[in-house]
Amino acid sequence: MTAPVYNRVALIGLGLIASSMFWAIKRGGLANEVTGYARSEATRETARRIGLCDEVCDSAADAVRDADLVVLCVPVGAMASVAADIAPHLKPGATVSDVGSVKRAVIDAVGPHLPETVHFIPAHPLAGTEHSGPESGFAELFDNRFTLLVPVDGTEPAATSQLRALWEGMGANVEEMDADHHDLVLAVTSHAPHLIAYTMVGVADDLRRVTDSEVIKYSAAGFRDFTRIAASDPTMWRDVFLNNKEATLEILGRFTEELFALQRAIRTGDGDQLFDYFTHTRAIRRGIIEAGQDTAAPDFGRSGKKT
Repeated sequence: MTAPVYNRVALIGLGLIASSMFWAIKRGGLANEVTGYARSEATRETARRIGLCDEVCDSAADAVRDADLVVLCVPVGAMASVAADIAPHLKPGATVSDVGSVKRAVIDAVGPHLPETVHFIPAHPLAGTEHSGPESGFAELFDNRFTLLVPVDGTEPAATSQLRALWEGMGANVEEMDADHHDLVLAVTSHAPHLIAYTMVGVADDLRRVTDSEVIKYSAAGFRDFTRIAASDPTMWRDVFLNNKEATLEILGRFTEELFALQRAIRTGDGDQLFDYFTHTRAIRRGIIEAGQDTAAPDFGRSGKKT
């Protein structure tokens, strides 16, 4: 077992990502103590019952006191108020990070509240399932998945290296990225696909010619996987879209143009264009598999994994 990366880590918010972080930290011996806090008393009681965190505190202030690393695992829309709440209680020299799916909005929301005595290093683990809550986490969630670090200007390299070591210890591949570029990349790879999945499931619900039982009973892999994505936490995704408007709208505009081109090809019977387009997109899928970010196995490459 490796030496701990941090002495004390505080997790604010105890959903899928925070609970997975706790189990991964314990698996790797990456911290001597992990404290946690959740706004909901029911969530705190659940966390205590399942042994999530070494100590579950009844206030965010208590959780962050003397912590060397504080990770905000709350929806993007709640980060400003949480940052303001914990700021007076942060240990000088501590690192504050997060796991939000957008980064520019997090920097703008959290940064102004933090004292100059702490390091602020936003982060985003590109891992998750459609499940949420403290009981949904598992130590293997980050294994061979990417975590992007987005250090703000002036961040000490040593603080970034320490946070990198934690994420690598939890099994992640770590890279650094500029906040605005991060938001554009994620609009392509995550945000727009989620919005399209929500839309497709909504369209199926609106097609009254197809009964509910038929939609459920005859769900082929494509629609089934849309429903899996569309089952994701609604609060988190509401905040993602409200806080990454420009990049998401840009990608949706590009998507609309591509969709119109495919509509035209279908309408005019242009089989060559359809074949060439599908061949190109198939190659992208192969690239994802070759990069180790999925497998070619059935069931979305998730067979046998806790989801």
